[in-house]
Amino acid sequence: MGKNVTIDLRSDTVTKPTQKMLNAMLKARVGDDVFREDPTVNQLEEKIANLFGMEASLFCPSGTMANQLAIKLHTSPLDEMICASNAHVLNYESAGYSFLSGISYKGIDSSNGKINPIQIEESIRQNLDWLPESKLVTIENTTNMGGGTYYTLSEASAISALCRAKGLKFHIDGARIFNALVETGESPSEWGKIADTISVCLSKGLGAPVGSLLLGTSTIIQKARKIRKVLGGGMRQVGFLAAAGIYALDNNIKRLEIDHKHILEIANTLRHCSLVKEIKPPATNILVFKIAGMPSARFVKELEQVDIFCLAIDSEWIRIVTHLGITKEMIHTVKNKIATILS
Repeated sequence: MGKNVTIDLRSDTVTKPTQKMLNAMLKARVGDDVFREDPTVNQLEEKIANLFGMEASLFCPSGTMANQLAIKLHTSPLDEMICASNAHVLNYESAGYSFLSGISYKGIDSSNGKINPIQIEESIRQNLDWLPESKLVTIENTTNMGGGTYYTLSEASAISALCRAKGLKFHIDGARIFNALVETGESPSEWGKIADTISVCLSKGLGAPVGSLLLGTSTIIQKARKIRKVLGGGMRQVGFLAAAGIYALDNNIKRLEIDHKHILEIANTLRHCSLVKEIKPPATNILVFKIAGMPSARFVKELEQVDIFCLAIDSEWIRIVTHLGITKEMIHTVKNKIATILS
């Protein structure tokens, strides 16, 4: 590799549209989506709803908006959401659950970001005047801070069954759900059967520049449109962005397997580095590991000196994320540099 080539492993949100995706965007037919007159947005929303076997979907500017819409739709003030203590909706959406919905949360400790029906049932509040009412369970698939691990359909179905038995709503933060599906080989339509709502991000591993979708029943998506509008999410000629999402769904799902293979290569290198103390088992395109002997910030800084970028989660833990902007040659460079610094 030549000099001045940036290798950005901070997140799969740093992906940029390929030329073919840009061409699709330029050719998009557009209209005013607030009037429901953008044909490309309508096509995208129908396409992904059909893919998951759900009645309708809504195009949103971000995954945070899609998740917060779901929380708002499923709860009322004084209610409580149950989720993993390291969940994205809890830690990386600016406490939107409190600001927008007026609810509290019950975080379940989980090193890999997954929670199970036993933990959830133990977290359901008693019906007492001085306690919030448990109303919503949210899971993240794949898990971000859990190191990219994922729920199987069987695991999620067990949570869904508990929610239905206990009268709780069930939302899946599926920001990287296609990363999970290419590993399990499961059908999206089976996942659509078990959730009240699902959010799906297009701007991470799928490579679109902007956008997430919220999926649910026609009734709930109609309500979501009104809330999206009041939050400033009523976009106009947004078909140019929706075209990127359609291209991503048609062309960039299967290739996620490449990102997963790249993570396994980096993980294998880390296992031979003396300063690496723990690696969360790599499952998809996220790798979280713990080092000793130097602060994580110093490790990140040393990589930056050679134009390789990753994230320090705290003083010990580091996160690396692969995506379509990372080549096999880049992975080779990353492995060599990491081995030099951490051995």
